[in-house]
Amino acid sequence: MKILNVTGYEIYNSSIVKGDGCYVIDSSGKKYIDFESGVWALPLGHNNLQVNSAIIEQLSGISHTAYRYNHSVVEEAADTLLKIMNLDDGKCLFLSSGSEAVEFAVKIINKISDKPYLLNLDKSYLSAYGTSGNTNSGPWISIDWQTYIDNNPSNYDDLLKDIPFEQIGAFVFEAGNASGSVGLPPKELIQTIVSKVKEHKGWILVDEVTVGMGRTGAWFGFEHYNIQPDVIACGKGLGNGYPISAVGICKEICRLLEQTDFTYGQSHQNDPLGCSVAKEVITIIREKDLLQQATRSGLFLRNKLSELKDKHRCIKVVRGVGLLCAIEFVDSIDKQKLSMIHKKLFDAGFIVGLKLATNVMRFYPPLIIENHMIVSMIEALDYILEENPKIYNKGLIACEE
Repeated sequence: MKILNVTGYEIYNSSIVKGDGCYVIDSSGKKYIDFESGVWALPLGHNNLQVNSAIIEQLSGISHTAYRYNHSVVEEAADTLLKIMNLDDGKCLFLSSGSEAVEFAVKIINKISDKPYLLNLDKSYLSAYGTSGNTNSGPWISIDWQTYIDNNPSNYDDLLKDIPFEQIGAFVFEAGNASGSVGLPPKELIQTIVSKVKEHKGWILVDEVTVGMGRTGAWFGFEHYNIQPDVIACGKGLGNGYPISAVGICKEICRLLEQTDFTYGQSHQNDPLGCSVAKEVITIIREKDLLQQATRSGLFLRNKLSELKDKHRCIKVVRGVGLLCAIEFVDSIDKQKLSMIHKKLFDAGFIVGLKLATNVMRFYPPLIIENHMIVSMIEALDYILEENPKIYNKGLIACEE
């Protein structure tokens, strides 16, 4: 095999030839229902014909432009995106990846702020590189909210008492993904942090790369916390499989940034082809009312997962919002056998996520997922768990009726 695989994930099938809605299909014709939306990037599913048409139409004109000239679709896409971000009077920059968008957002905060620290939640995944790609060192202060809240469910004073809010340039909030573990911090905690940061003239930056574009049943995950960020980074679902990301920036930060010598050049910055895709994706989500559909389908999925939890004692908890859902298995589970269960589910025709380090199985399907697809996956997982009752390291019976 000539492909360098450095993802950390084993490749289960190298013969996928086609995508169709919620399905991917291999060369033998076998279909798999994709409960991961590719790499969480397909709110409209695979091979969406309306997105394809937008690409073809833009390709017939111009796909790539340079720094001194551009196409009107870039401004149209920016206006469309900023409206759903509630940043109508701000500005937007289109880039190529979610990591780049988050790193760019952090760069502009560092440029306009003289405060030395950035604040985030522990276990957040922000970027594959740069300052935002290494939150364990440098300017970062991380809040270990999960450990604390397990013991102090409604009191945040001790958790936040040592945070030097007067020195925080920005709170960088990954709104719910938590490195693929579906960690959903309490609304009151986030509102308290935001209030303290704003009180001390810091900024609010939200990473919506994974949870944005309808994944949670709202356009963006931050909407569930009743906050308004100053900077919003998004990607993945914005392109429905096409590599485009964006950063929405409030008016005041734009004003401050434009008073500096800040420049940033990238070959595919504000490309019309990507912008035509982003504009079409937002249009389709709105016209097909997919935010409401994600809310309904997510509730159905979590109810079905809860039924599995009631039946199988190896499942510790079910959590999620919209179609951002997960089951966490008990701490003493045999990880090798959990990995085997994941592979068996794939072989049965269902692609789901697995974060083995935290015993989490993840379900981020396209917003167009149908209930019968959910039922078939639940039935397959139920059967596989019944086949493998002894999956504790300690030898206890974990999955029995």
